[in-house]
Amino acid sequence: MIRTQSNVLLSGGLLAASQAMAGDLLLWQSNSLSYLYGKNFAINPSYQQTVTFEHADKWKYGDNFLFVDKIFYNGKEDPNKGPHTFYGEFTPRLSFGKILDRKIEFGPIKDVLLAMTYEYGEGETEAYLIGPGFDLKVPGFNYVTLNIFRRQTEGPRPGDGVWQITPAWSYSFALGNSDVLIDGYLDWVVDNDENSRGTYHANLHINPQIKYDLGKAMGWSQKQLYVGTEYSYWKNKYGIENSHAFDTNQNTASLLLKVHF
Repeated sequence: MIRTQSNVLLSGGLLAASQAMAGDLLLWQSNSLSYLYGKNFAINPSYQQTVTFEHADKWKYGDNFLFVDKIFYNGKEDPNKGPHTFYGEFTPRLSFGKILDRKIEFGPIKDVLLAMTYEYGEGETEAYLIGPGFDLKVPGFNYVTLNIFRRQTEGPRPGDGVWQITPAWSYSFALGNSDVLIDGYLDWVVDNDENSRGTYHANLHINPQIKYDLGKAMGWSQKQLYVGTEYSYWKNKYGIENSHAFDTNQNTASLLLKVHF
């Protein structure tokens, strides 16, 4: 997260300059807090409550996405992480079309970007991802993106140098006097990596949310208060191969409450 500090002696001039810069560079931003409750999670304790902060923005030369999960295990501690843990990702992307001030469009592609992700959390979870990104034109969708990453893990753990394909999407439709929003992403690590620490197996994580705009239905502001569910299917979770002795295939849904601000 970025934390700013004010300096009283310089506040007048700097505030005016920063407002002008923000108006020129920042096109839009969105922030939200979510609460999720679910069970039947794999590997970690079955019952979990999660509080998630999300930030998304689009600026003059690209876009950014950040989320941080605070996960609470209910009834049973995780043997490695205790009663709770955290995990987050930061994904900045730079648009070649916007940097070069020209349209880069062909077929279903409406822009080409340099995509990066930093993954972080407790234990040996740090990873750095980089590769090409694409904004796609798909009729009816609010947006569809596709990032193709090369993963670089921190430390000696396996999972280094493998490829990951990550599409993300958003689709909405009217329902009664409100709207339903379906959005989410898919992380597909397509190959294995093996070293002296073990083997990191190819894995697939599908994570959509289906949300009803309760704020709009109640006559409040639209796109601010959602209720719904988040589905999580993860084959070979954490790159651990599923077996009869150890089930690492996750298939679960969580109740969701989400507030945008």
